Amino acid sequence: QILTVYAFSTENWNRSAAEISSLMTIFLQYCEELRTEAIKRDIRIHVLSTDKEKIPKDVRSGLEKMERETQNGKKLIMNVCLSYGSRGEILHACKSIAHDVQYGIIPSLDLITEEDVQRRLLTSHSLLPRSGEENGDKEHTFDNFVDPDIILRTSGEMRLSNFLLWQSAYSELFFIDKTWPEITKDDLLKVIRSYSKGRKRRYGK
Repeated sequence: QILTVYAFSTENWNRSAAEISSLMTIFLQYCEELRTEAIKRDIRIHVLSTDKEKIPKDVRSGLEKMERETQNGKKLIMNVCLSYGSRGEILHACKSIAHDVQYGIIPSLDLITEEDVQRRLLTSHSLLPRSGEENGDKEHTFDNFVDPDIILRTSGEMRLSNFLLWQSAYSELFFIDKTWPEITKDDLLKVIRSYSKGRKRRYGK
């Protein structure tokens, strides 16, 4: 099971200095609270960032501590996108592939696959076991990338806002006219029920 939350985009750095400072203070406090709760609930946290250098050092330190101390969590993977932009993520993947082609690591342009891109995305840790190897512990037994089943957009907005553009190709989109703090458990259950009963995912078939 994987949950990905969009905490702060690369575009959010264009907000006022006062607002950014307030948000970073909140993130620093949230790091400690989330770390404690994640350890209690056996959750592993990954921080996905395409521009880490802009994150203040104290916040970056808190994020690193949170990742380090939850790395053994097994019940849920939680991705926190902070200073993240999907276009930047895809651009980085393309640059990495171009480097590998230039230096012969990938022998030919014709050999580039979608998997080559996926393995260079920040969500590349989101893997499922191969068929028949669900209990395998070795990293090489995992090769199926897990893209989001559901993307929930809050605040009444009708856009993805540079969030998981590659990964969301076949995600089911839900829109709620509430801000995130207003979302209730019932709201989430309604989305899950609607997804399980009313959405048919044909993947082009």
